[in-house]
Amino acid sequence: MAHPGIAHKYSNRLVAFEHGSSSKASSNDAPNTLLYVGGLAGGLLTVPYPAAIAASLPSSWVIVEVLLSSSYKGWGTGSLARDARELGECVEYFNTLRPGKKVVVLGHSTGCQDIMEYVIGKDSSKRPGLAGVILQGGVSDREAWADMLQEGEENDVYDAIVKNAKEMIDQGKGKEVMEAHMVSKELGAPMTAYRTYSLLAPGGDDDYFSSDLSDEHFAKTFGAIPKSTPVCFLLGGEDPFVPASVDKAELLQRWTRIIREGGGVVDDKDGGVIPGGHHAFDTDPEEVVQDLVKRVCGFVTSVEKGSAGSPL
Repeated sequence: MAHPGIAHKYSNRLVAFEHGSSSKASSNDAPNTLLYVGGLAGGLLTVPYPAAIAASLPSSWVIVEVLLSSSYKGWGTGSLARDARELGECVEYFNTLRPGKKVVVLGHSTGCQDIMEYVIGKDSSKRPGLAGVILQGGVSDREAWADMLQEGEENDVYDAIVKNAKEMIDQGKGKEVMEAHMVSKELGAPMTAYRTYSLLAPGGDDDYFSSDLSDEHFAKTFGAIPKSTPVCFLLGGEDPFVPASVDKAELLQRWTRIIREGGGVVDDKDGGVIPGGHHAFDTDPEEVVQDLVKRVCGFVTSVEKGSAGSPL
């Protein structure tokens, strides 16, 4: 299937794909930009819902899928810090291309961790600001794996993998690729000791969304999101990577409370749990996908109007 659009070379080696025709980009009234950042093993057009969003966005917006060095199999040897740095280059490119227009970033799965790193991680103050962020499918990798491994023997193997990764890091071998293990085999990519530990260990650099983290911990992450960056949480009601023991709505409400206690802004009107939705919405009925699309369009419209997070 052909997908019309524009390829933007935003750095020496990286591109971003803008859905749709060139009419908006070439007009005097350039559009606002919604940047989509995918999850582990994701790449151009590997998740279908950005195309559905493209078909429904207001005429004042376009959606652009961002390719990072971590796209496809590159994530196993990458880091959130590298992703945030490259995402900053992409944001700066569109700020220059469309001066005065807004940029919102939509993260899917690990794309949500990328957003968190971008907004509150090291050097965040040096990166271009965002008009808003959408965290769709922000889940905990370590909780997801712990939930999947029900047998004691598998858990022992998992613990050994994390322990081995930590030992390699302590020996200065964090950038070395580990011997293939259950996680790298399942996810289909070689993994460094650093990325293995980051994804699977409590307190790893990727550990932004675990439900067992304390409010005091979340206050340093969600609570540090600036008021200038409104947040919209979206989570599929049937997302299989959230343990069944976790109340999804309650978890989103907890994060929302902590953001507001830190002075930040959350869109309750458009955000929330999407009934019937799975992680990537790739096998869901059209009405479920359109629920997601409607919420995304509602959020970017409110960002454009400056009303995101206003009382209902």
